[in-house]
Amino acid sequence: MSFFKDLSLSAFTAGFVAVLVGFTSSVAIVFQAAQAFGATPEMAASWMWALGIGMGLASALPSLWWKKPVMIAWSTPGAAVLAVAGMGYGMGEAVGAFIVCAVLIVLAGATGWFERVMNKIPMAIASALLAGVLARFGLSAFIAAQTALPLVLLMLGTYLVAKRLLPRYAVPLTLLVAIVFVAARGQLAWSSVHFTLTWPVFTVPVFTWQAIVSLSLPLFVVTMASQNLPGVAAIRASGYGDLPVSKLITISGLATLVLAPFGAFALNLSAITAAICMGREAHEDPARRYTAAVSCGAIYVVIGLFGAAVTGLLTAFPKELVAAIAGLALLGTIGGGLAAAVRDEPHREAALITFLVTLSGVTLVGIGSTFWGVVAGALALAVQQIGRAPVAASSAEKAPAGKGIAASGNIAPDTQVAAAPGAGRKNA
Repeated sequence: MSFFKDLSLSAFTAGFVAVLVGFTSSVAIVFQAAQAFGATPEMAASWMWALGIGMGLASALPSLWWKKPVMIAWSTPGAAVLAVAGMGYGMGEAVGAFIVCAVLIVLAGATGWFERVMNKIPMAIASALLAGVLARFGLSAFIAAQTALPLVLLMLGTYLVAKRLLPRYAVPLTLLVAIVFVAARGQLAWSSVHFTLTWPVFTVPVFTWQAIVSLSLPLFVVTMASQNLPGVAAIRASGYGDLPVSKLITISGLATLVLAPFGAFALNLSAITAAICMGREAHEDPARRYTAAVSCGAIYVVIGLFGAAVTGLLTAFPKELVAAIAGLALLGTIGGGLAAAVRDEPHREAALITFLVTLSGVTLVGIGSTFWGVVAGALALAVQQIGRAPVAASSAEKAPAGKGIAASGNIAPDTQVAAAPGAGRKNA
């Protein structure tokens, strides 16, 4: 099988790091959302089963089919919305709301309207959006030094030396050294690991207009604006713009629809973990990076089957280790995104505005900064460009169809701008 020939240690490690970052950064929010609807421990475990199986199969199977990295994750901002808005609703109403949201996601993909909107966004704005999303993880890597200075310094030193001597294995070696270090100091919380199979719990959906208005619509809006939008930006900025975005949106919606009665509230394109699996450090050859996504998907499926056990295993790592490995793994992608964002002077200020608004983390009317970053950048670009004679784009912006970030898919992943030359995404 060609997959095993293409698989490498660096690709598998990228898949593992993606799972580690995705789960540990937001699994607590998912449990809070389940508890908001009065979930029993069995129901909460079923949520992890449904999400793990859904993310795993929706990532691994398309990646194997298209031989390109496809990364699906749960909607972290969606879980946050549910954790707040879910009070007062039962699990049946929640499942009904998940199903309505899933239908809306399928329609967004099947009609192609979301991809048409994305095609209007210039590459500079998309790159700035991605850099803004990922930069928060880069900052967290060094903020972690306030509480774990020896660990962060050891990881940074290992990464820099390995980057010089064994660049392909810089992230795996850094992760290995970090795990050995924290294990030697007794900082791994193994007591939270209990190996038991997780069994799905079916909940009969209940449809009410109150739940649709209060849960379905906000869940759909934040999933599309805060997750799928940067997810598409990650795909295009990494040079995989020929992936069928509308089909991927549809797949995520169908997976949500099938698994909603078991607790899958919303599945979507990943941004953070996608950047980890789509970058040069997953594999030097862009044609073999799909193995990182397949590895990630396989681990997700295992998590679904052993939800409580694997979640405990992943959360056993100190939060500083997770923050540091995520930031280091994304350094190359952050730098590449910024380079592409500011390369062309006509788009530079609009791209910087997009980057800063996205990085700010501001939330307005319940919608996150990724959406407002694009809005702010688009408005800035409109003010600067409307009424002026068109300026010739650089080679990074040119493409046969002339369609914003969609056109970037016509350029080979490692020759297209410096969008994602290294490390690596969400989420989660």
